[in-house]
Amino acid sequence: MTPLDRQLGLRLLGLHQLVYERSGGLIGHRLGHIQMLLLRTRGRKSGEQRTAALLYLADGDRYVVVGSKGGSDAPPAWLLNLESDPAVEVQVGTRRFAATARQATRGERGRRWPKMTRLWPDYERYQSQTRRKIPLIILEPVS
Repeated sequence: MTPLDRQLGLRLLGLHQLVYERSGGLIGHRLGHIQMLLLRTRGRKSGEQRTAALLYLADGDRYVVVGSKGGSDAPPAWLLNLESDPAVEVQVGTRRFAATARQATRGERGRRWPKMTRLWPDYERYQSQTRRKIPLIILEPVS
């Protein structure tokens, strides 16, 4: 992927997220063959709410997302925010709910990573180009 391709991809993802948010989730949950959720975290430095549109895997009443940042050695900002405050808001389509985020255990990752790479095969490439173990994050609704 060239830097120009990456820049275009990031702009398209930003536009997708904007449409998802502005439509209240009526548009944006599905993006081609994948489903996206909106993850709202609290900025670890600013304290401001931050939103990320992420591909997800439904796992019962939980959701699984990947902290890949395109295979960068640096983790995505939303993942760093979760380390400071695991209390999040999740939006799946028009449904919004409070959740707690945690990193998948080794066993959970072993079972779910193959499912995630079937959804988005580039995750394998991302993992091969970074030294860090790309984490899977489990989003568990708060009762």
